Amino acid sequence: MQWRLYLILAASACGFVSGAPYQDNVTYEPTWDSLDSRPLPQWYDDAKLGIFIHWGVYAVPSFGSEWFWSNWKGSNNQEYIDFMEKNYKPGFTYQDFASDFTAEFYDPEEWAELFQSSGAKYVVLTSKHHEGYTMWPSKYSFSWNSVDVGPQRDLLGDLAAALREKTDLRFGVYHSLYEWFNPIYISDKANNYTTQEFVNTKTMPELYELVNTYQPEIVWSDGEWEASDEYWTSKEFIAWLFNESPVRETVVTNDRWGTGTLCTHGSFYTCTDRYNPGVLQPHKWENCLTIDKVSWGYRRNAKLEDYMTTHELIEQLVSTVSCNGNMLMNVGPTKDGLIMPIYAERLRDMGTWLQINGEAIYASQPWTAQEDPTTTGVWYTKSGNNSSEVFVYATLLNWPTDNVITLGAPSLSENSVITMLGVDGTLEWQTLENGIAITLPDKQRVANDWAWVLRFTNVQN
Repeated sequence: MQWRLYLILAASACGFVSGAPYQDNVTYEPTWDSLDSRPLPQWYDDAKLGIFIHWGVYAVPSFGSEWFWSNWKGSNNQEYIDFMEKNYKPGFTYQDFASDFTAEFYDPEEWAELFQSSGAKYVVLTSKHHEGYTMWPSKYSFSWNSVDVGPQRDLLGDLAAALREKTDLRFGVYHSLYEWFNPIYISDKANNYTTQEFVNTKTMPELYELVNTYQPEIVWSDGEWEASDEYWTSKEFIAWLFNESPVRETVVTNDRWGTGTLCTHGSFYTCTDRYNPGVLQPHKWENCLTIDKVSWGYRRNAKLEDYMTTHELIEQLVSTVSCNGNMLMNVGPTKDGLIMPIYAERLRDMGTWLQINGEAIYASQPWTAQEDPTTTGVWYTKSGNNSSEVFVYATLLNWPTDNVITLGAPSLSENSVITMLGVDGTLEWQTLENGIAITLPDKQRVANDWAWVLRFTNVQN
């Protein structure tokens, strides 16, 4: 089938590439040179904020990081050993957790409303984490999926339907290439990946089934690090995804498709978990981070100080967007299917802030400066190509004690106007030897907390 190629819109001053419209009659070959030539879909570049959901069998113990459960029998962490010995009988296996993964309070429509209220534009659910348990009734995961054992329902399909029926959010899936406990994968690994039985009978059939059945617009791969992209046959799958799949016109992929692909190949780069370089990146990237600073999955033993504050999350968002990234903000639901109040509070706070200040975030582009050279905690963006007038935005993460902020990046003219989003009227400013000084409004007049956005017209640089 024929594919469509986007036009590339390059901002030469910043050196980054944004999304673009389509053209017909382009077929992508299963080579990185060809696959990397596909420009980024505009929707993803404009979205800026997504919600990550780490949910699976590891929500049952909900103690420590979900990573621990890959090797709890051989762990040398005494805290985890004591936990298992105290709470579970000898001979207990990871698979035994699944019967308690009940999801009895799971309400996908309630989740959809919460995610919409956060201001996010897309959602990525862990369709299968490294334990191999699929959140849909995959015919390639017999007796180890959410219909055969545990909730006895299609958790992934229900969420996809709710998001599409109740919101305008895009739906995506996380999928682990490898599996901790799968004996076929263990055999392939023992043979130094000279055999591909696991890929041919499990990973790839499962991925094709997932895309054809649920049509996710993000395929967020993981678990790539143990083998090459040749073993995973990643390039062949992505070529099908871009050329023939039901989401070929809008789908995006990350960079975790085999050893050596991280931060090198993909629609967007993730590089490392919680990646935020703090400087402009020429290729679109994503900062995937956890509200719980310790774990991706839910932890019953988490303390209040383990959670990122609303201010910290907004700081991550504005610095990420300023440097040409999107932010994927993770929540970990309980085994019952609940999103705990502290997560809901953080998400709704983010939505409240974006209702006032989203103009500086959504569909924005990096400006010539990212963080201000004079005053730390000030990050810049500019209006996107769809704006009728070019604006530069400065997001202030701290309110000055004397109500005057000094900025070193913008160069203004006598026709320049400065306003604050959410506040009526213009702001007074004066030129300094190395920048400008802006008098902010009375803080009691400002409708939002956490961070504040100044909008500039007629910026000369």
